[in-house]
Amino acid sequence: MARNNQRGTSSRRAPKDLGRRVKKKPCALCRDKVEWVDYKDVPMLRKYMSDRGKIRSRRVTGNCAQHQRALAQAIKTARELVLLPYTQRTVTERPGGRGRDRGERTLSDSPSEPTPRPVSVEVVDETDARGDTETEVAVVEEVTELVEELAEGAAAGGGDG
Repeated sequence: MARNNQRGTSSRRAPKDLGRRVKKKPCALCRDKVEWVDYKDVPMLRKYMSDRGKIRSRRVTGNCAQHQRALAQAIKTARELVLLPYTQRTVTERPGGRGRDRGERTLSDSPSEPTPRPVSVEVVDETDARGDTETEVAVVEEVTELVEELAEGAAAGGGDG
């Protein structure tokens, strides 16, 4: 199909008013007569970063080229010195997650024998009974019983313990 290339028809949009100039927002740093952008001034630098941690553009902030360059350098320095994050951590909830659906499991879904999970136990002895073999043996036996109970509970309860 051929396009209608006739000029001067009323179906075209009206041209923008080219004579009108939009007044440019003054640079906030020039207005405050800031000579040097300090990388340690974290609250000021955060104003020029997005919520995701990206540096906002000149067009958005209204900075002049010199101050935008200095701001970007200060933000990068502050990131390297761990004053500012490179990115903000975002948490999204996805339905289903990875792999198969993690909904309610039926008996056919569960494995025939539960796989044992490794358990690490750290015993911190806060008593003054160091060197007392009876106390140490009693503590080891108690910890062993607790580990066995946990293993039995995990096998019987499906690992929710």
